[in-house]
Amino acid sequence: MNKPTIIHDDQDSFFYNLRFMLIVCVLAGNALEPIITRFAGAEALFLWIYTFHMPLFVWVTGYFARHSLNGTSGRNVLKQIALQYLLFQSLYAVMDFTVFHTPHMRLSFFAPYLLLWFLASHFCWRLLLRLTLSWKPIYRLLGAVTLGVCAGYLPIDGFWLSFSRTFVFLPFFVIGYDYGASIRSHLRSGWGQRIAATLSAALLGWIGLGGLNISPGWLLGSMTYAELGHYEWFAGIYRLGIYALEIGSGALFLAWVPSLTSRLTDLGRRTLYVFLLHGFLVRLAVWSGVYNYMETSLYIPVIVSIALLFAITLAHPAVRHAFRPLIEPDISRFHFNRQGVLKRSASWFR
Repeated sequence: MNKPTIIHDDQDSFFYNLRFMLIVCVLAGNALEPIITRFAGAEALFLWIYTFHMPLFVWVTGYFARHSLNGTSGRNVLKQIALQYLLFQSLYAVMDFTVFHTPHMRLSFFAPYLLLWFLASHFCWRLLLRLTLSWKPIYRLLGAVTLGVCAGYLPIDGFWLSFSRTFVFLPFFVIGYDYGASIRSHLRSGWGQRIAATLSAALLGWIGLGGLNISPGWLLGSMTYAELGHYEWFAGIYRLGIYALEIGSGALFLAWVPSLTSRLTDLGRRTLYVFLLHGFLVRLAVWSGVYNYMETSLYIPVIVSIALLFAITLAHPAVRHAFRPLIEPDISRFHFNRQGVLKRSASWFR
């Protein structure tokens, strides 16, 4: 078997490497969630992951959106995201109805199923960015932060069309789009990187000692202030504090990310498959009752290891070949009077 070859240090390689590491965190976080109320170690690892993984994932998505925000490619990406959302929202609903026999099950495209909130929000992030391209980047960022803070005050269900998460994580999408390349260029290896990596691990230890005494809802970004139990007029200040925590934790985690092009980079090009397919595996694991047999915290590293194995497997080229018609549907088959026949589809991760 040929060993993977390290080629060169490349800016996009860094983001692809980061993206795969984050999708492993996504899978690990979802796999750990069923046991966080039983084991303090699982809860600590879960909270640590959520202090950085979704903000950074949105940041990376914003960075790659630079290549396909406007023009025909931008419209194609929006259409593909919409198709992915409709398809997988339907598939997950069918699975709940036929396999899990979920009571009172009904299909609704206004309440994203579990991880599909990201597709709904990604669609909206792109639209909002397109509407503000004439603004200076700093004004766009200030506007995004203002929306993220103010959205928590609105008296609506935060889950509806991923309303809350769309605005809460919007600043990270804007930062990725406008400043992702600049931030990457300022990252340096050496003693500074080693210190940052050590501090990232220390943050996990601090959380494990009970240092982060907050509701996970603040990190999930899916709830309004009222839903989190805060009716104070100054509740938005808490959101700013969470932003500071996420930015700090995310910046420290970047020290763990390699810059060189390698096998990790190749896996990072297919994280969309891991993202959309792993929900089926997690739901099946919960349904199977396997978590009922986990009686000690020694299962935590086992769960994380399995999450890594699943991520590598789902990012394999064979999986892409098998599921590409479903995950990257050929939107050139669809006709639109306004633009005519679309020439070809574009992946929303490229």
